Amino acid sequence: MPTEIRSNRSAQIIAWFVTSLFIVGFFFNPIGNWTGPILGVWFVGTQKIRRGFVWMLALAFIPALLMGWRSFPLTGPAPALKYLVWTLLAAVLGVLPYTFHRLISLRLPGLLSTLPLPLAAAINHILIQPSLHTGAAPGTGIHTFFVFWFATVVLWIWNNEFERSKVAFGAGIFAIISAVALGFELFRPSTAVPMLTASVFAWTCVAAAAALTVWAVLHPGKQRPWAEKPEAAALLRSPSTGSPLRVVTEHGRESLVSGSGERFPIRNGIPNFLGPDDLTGDNGKYNHLYETIGGFYDDTQRVATALRGLERDSYFANYMDLLDVKPGDSVLETSVGTGLNFKYLPRGVKLSGLDLSAEMLANCQVNMRRWGMDADLYLGNAECLPFADSSFDVVFTAGAFNFFSDRAKAIREMIRVAKPGSLLMIEDETEEYVKSTYEKIPYTSSFYGDRKQAVTVPVDLVPPEMEDIHVEMLKEGKFYAVTFRKLAVAVAGVRLRMGA
Repeated sequence: MPTEIRSNRSAQIIAWFVTSLFIVGFFFNPIGNWTGPILGVWFVGTQKIRRGFVWMLALAFIPALLMGWRSFPLTGPAPALKYLVWTLLAAVLGVLPYTFHRLISLRLPGLLSTLPLPLAAAINHILIQPSLHTGAAPGTGIHTFFVFWFATVVLWIWNNEFERSKVAFGAGIFAIISAVALGFELFRPSTAVPMLTASVFAWTCVAAAAALTVWAVLHPGKQRPWAEKPEAAALLRSPSTGSPLRVVTEHGRESLVSGSGERFPIRNGIPNFLGPDDLTGDNGKYNHLYETIGGFYDDTQRVATALRGLERDSYFANYMDLLDVKPGDSVLETSVGTGLNFKYLPRGVKLSGLDLSAEMLANCQVNMRRWGMDADLYLGNAECLPFADSSFDVVFTAGAFNFFSDRAKAIREMIRVAKPGSLLMIEDETEEYVKSTYEKIPYTSSFYGDRKQAVTVPVDLVPPEMEDIHVEMLKEGKFYAVTFRKLAVAVAGVRLRMGA
């Protein structure tokens, strides 16, 4: 039986209150001065570096351009061009601290990961903007530092899912330092020289930012080499020919090579098995969606469940508890996404995940580090799995199956790589949920609104020779889960290899 989804009314009230604060912040500056940096650092963190910079620049430049022209002295030669250039420069300077934070923070441990943005913002406020006359007022910069530090600490606590064991020490340090700094600002003698204090603080920030940059460069957080994972590498096969693969290192870069010369590159620890035909049809269409939303996919899940008053752990356990997973098992999730389901498996299992989206896998790697977990990840097509027959004790897919280009072939591949006797699961949304939700959201409606056929529960695609075939309707009929067991003994004449 599936786990019952529990409600959490206190979390729902808090979620609506916080959401209201962010909405009010768009219209009321005293609140927006605090919520704005939180949204900014969150948004940049959910995007690829270049895309995040461009979007943040547009969001900063266009409103400033429209609202600031009346206060700009339109005198001298080419006043409009001068106004345009200075407004653009001010926007670039405002966005650069966020980009610096995006580049550095993920490589820093604990509370140190919260410091790049406030350091860069303080340097910008004290040293750069005043010298370029872009509108920053002189001052110590301490207020700017703590506003932006507050933003990154809030996001750090959010990313660590409010786990007391992970954030208590860091949050305590932040509170103590903030109290001391506030006291300094409130009780600083009137005879103190503000610009001298600002200069000392600014250059202290420069030194700290340089030290963190050096740390990040020396600790790039590289993934474990595949040459050190012989057991996982031994399971790999070419998705097109089924040939065994071996790890080859050339010029410091690893690849997987077959005996016939097929080569599959490994980038950032993730083997790439995608071929030219894997991103066509529905696979290509929906992969574009997940390449766009991959960075904030997890956060939308968390916010949506909180606003609806649902207890998040029970929401995932509702279908994950249908699996038969024991410590020591090898588990494969096809279309693993950001790895959210891995949190709800027993510790001590060997995790593997495959997905069509590089962006989702990159965020899965970040999650694995945050949660102290390890998983072998693969960029590939669930309809042509790059694994040997009977490789995994548990195989499942959750949340993406409906829109595979060839669902029947994906099921056959899941069966092929599962060991005899394994329980398999396919979980996804029903047609009712797709129509009531995805077709009504402005962005996703462009992907789901012109579908050629309705979503159906794929029980008819499961080969009839499978055992214990069962359909479970979940979450008030909005989701389904199909479970079945691979035969413990092969049946004569049955081929379960890909393409059969």
